[in-house]
Amino acid sequence: MTAAAFRRIALGLKGVVEGAHMGHPDFRVHGRIFATLHADMKTGMVKLSPDEQQEFVRRSPEAFSPAAGAWGRGGSTLVALGAVDDETLGEAMTRAWQAHAAAPAPAKRPPKNLVGRTRRGQRRP
Repeated sequence: MTAAAFRRIALGLKGVVEGAHMGHPDFRVHGRIFATLHADMKTGMVKLSPDEQQEFVRRSPEAFSPAAGAWGRGGSTLVALGAVDDETLGEAMTRAWQAHAAAPAPAKRPPKNLVGRTRRGQRRP
């Protein structure tokens, strides 16, 4: 698996656009990141559910591992590109995409200081 193949699989899913996040490529649907490529182009990430993450780590521990800390506990799953095949990555990426494609786009909220209340929670006159 190469970074180019990772990108091809991600962009092959309906409604996906490539962006950038913290200096590396990301892949979004409805404005939500579901996959990223790390700057080294040897590692990627797919955002799975914790249960799906456990399944992929169990099936292919050389290819998948939880990200560190709370991100990993939430389902962010690292992918060693040199150890994963197209079919397995395609399955993981499709699951991540499905979870994000099914969810509505996040609502844009105005800054707190513009919603009609003061900092202390009082209504503005």
